[in-house]
This record gives sequence, structure tokens and C-alpha cells, in this order.
Amino acid sequence: MTASANDLAAALQPRFPNLTVRPSADGVAFNIPAAEVLTLLAHLRDECGFDLLSDLTAIDWAPGASPRFTVVYHLLSTARAEYVRIAADCADDTEPAMPTATGLWPGADWHERECFDLLGVTFTGHPDLRRILMWEGYPYHPLRKEFPLAGLPTELPDEEIAEISGVKVQPAPMAGGPFVAQPDGSVTVSAGRGPRSLDQAWNEKKEKPAAG
Repeated sequence: MTASANDLAAALQPRFPNLTVRPSADGVAFNIPAAEVLTLLAHLRDECGFDLLSDLTAIDWAPGASPRFTVVYHLLSTARAEYVRIAADCADDTEPAMPTATGLWPGADWHERECFDLLGVTFTGHPDLRRILMWEGYPYHPLRKEFPLAGLPTELPDEEIAEISGVKVQPAPMAGGPFVAQPDGSVTVSAGRGPRSLDQAWNEKKEKPAAG
């Protein structure tokens, strides 16, 4: 832990006794219970000068893990060019949720929508929690660990698009990569001279190139 992390921890822990230092190789990071996350974020913004929410994401530790989902906030002090990272575990492993940070930073709106879309984390109190990349009604969350690397064939919601494109599914193929998702959800390293993924949903008009 760097000197700045020690200093910030010493300043925060009297007010946030449940805060713990999060191991980090590249900066200052802390864990906080979900019930205290908004209070801590507001304190960091108003009292510590971390005025910008530069990013918000989540970690899926894998099916069966508990806690399974951790929401991570990346804060920046624009005056000092210093970062701090805050992590909060979702209490529910099947229906993960976290209070929205849009009341602190309006820019959290799109970050939270992306996290909801791709990882399925609900942000309670969000003013307009809709999917931002996938279409409404899409049945999966593509960044969850059980989602196969090659994607899953899914019916397109617009019949006109399907008619023009000549396909009724959007396969989301992956033509390269080091891992292969198995039907049982496990992941193995692909064989061959170099790492590749097995493309489970190839439907291009041209013949798929041979691995080599």
C-alpha cells in the first residue's frame, strides 16, 4: 500500500470503521459494505476532492461464488490527478443490486446502464435503467461468467432487419481468443499452435478460414 493509501485510510476509517484496504498493485483501493457505499462516495467527493466518477463497473467472480458480484467505482481528483477505487459486494448473488450513484454524479447514468446491461446488476433508484448496448428483451448478460465466449444465437427483435440481413439470429461469433466455452459452462484452453476460440455460431457467407 502506498503512502497516500495509508494517509487516506487513516483519514477515512474513524468515520467508516467497516472500510478495509483492498489489495492493489496500481493505486489506492478500499472495500466498503454496500449499505455505506453512497455515504463514502459522497464523503470522497465533498471532503476529499475526488470530484469525478471516471468509471463504474462490476466483477462477476463466477457462478457459485459468494459474494458473486462486486461493483467497483473509479474516482479521480482532477485537482491532484489522484485516483481511488471503491469496491462494494452485492448482497444477493442471484439478483445483484446496488444503490444508484446518479444523485452524486449524473454521469453515473450511462455507467450503471452498461453495468446492468452486460452484468445484470440492478441500480436501485436509477432514473431510467434501460439496456444501453443490447436491445430491450435480450435474455442474457454477455459479461457474466456463464455466457460463452462465442456468444449465443438470439432472435433479432426487428423482423425488417432480419429480412434485409437474411438471418433471423445474431450469433455474436468470436473468431479468435485463447479460451473455449464448453456446453457445461466450463472453459478450456484451445489446442493448436496458438490460442484460439472455437466459433460456436459461425454463419458468414464465405467459408470459415481454417485455423493455422
